[in-house]
Amino acid sequence: MGAVLVVLLFIFIVLGIPILIIIGLYNRLIKLRNQSDNAWHQIDVQLQKRADLVPNLVETVKGYAAHEKGVFEAVTKARSIYSQAGTVQEKAEATNMMTSALKTLFAVVENYPELKANQNFLMLQEELAGIESKIAYARQFYNDMVLSFNNAQQVFPANIIAGWFGFKPREYFQIEETKREAPKVDFK
Repeated sequence: MGAVLVVLLFIFIVLGIPILIIIGLYNRLIKLRNQSDNAWHQIDVQLQKRADLVPNLVETVKGYAAHEKGVFEAVTKARSIYSQAGTVQEKAEATNMMTSALKTLFAVVENYPELKANQNFLMLQEELAGIESKIAYARQFYNDMVLSFNNAQQVFPANIIAGWFGFKPREYFQIEETKREAPKVDFK
């Protein structure tokens, strides 16, 4: 009876503990993948809110600056590209394009003081600023989740489990390199 117990204990140690470790690592990878998916969906919600706000902004500005057709077309095109984007990389590129188009739109607004004082425009501008803050926070949270997920896949022995079950690294949601440059200040 004692020998059987020793054999069972040996089998548990040799087979059971590694199986429990594999299950634990697999479950951790699943949790991290789901957290990064959820974080991405939070970004997507905010990006969609911004995209939905753009037509109202364009229409408000059009009332004051109807001859700025090229600017309106660029914003509309950027919104269209965003709505067709599917992957994180495509959404990032479309978002960068929309950000650039919106900057151009707001540069046009600077030429129209009566538009800058328009209550509807001010409300839309404030709403957009709030959405931009939420996007920045959601982007940071998503990138943190992606970092955790990618790190978990690359450390031993989880890298073996990740390879067996087909886990793939996620892409970061990055802004364009030109957006990272500090503005140049000249006091001449």
